[in-house]
Amino acid sequence: QVQLVESGGGLVQPGGSLRLACAGQRGLFSYSDMGWHRQAPGKQRELVASITPDGRTDYADFAKGRFTISRDNATNTVFLQMSNLEPKDTAVYFCNLHPLPRLNPRRLSYWGQGTQVTVSS
Repeated sequence: QVQLVESGGGLVQPGGSLRLACAGQRGLFSYSDMGWHRQAPGKQRELVASITPDGRTDYADFAKGRFTISRDNATNTVFLQMSNLEPKDTAVYFCNLHPLPRLNPRRLSYWGQGTQVTVSS
């Protein structure tokens, strides 16, 4: 059973920063793409950033220059450092684990419960 536990969300003022963490159990983590997605009220869930097992990253346009995704395969943890936060960044942020195709014949993805990020004065 794949379990993902997110932490680090909370209330922050505009211009502030937060660091999210997602801890996964040992197993597929080192062979999986990891990602952060978010869902704002009334909006579709959208990709924030992703990172491959060897550290290649991809970012949504709104995240470029402000957010940084990283991973530590030794601790099975993926991070999202968010800086210069804006009210429009308010959303539930979800951690996603997607095993590489060779180890994922059913093409499954796994999700955490999400952590609330609220940017407000």
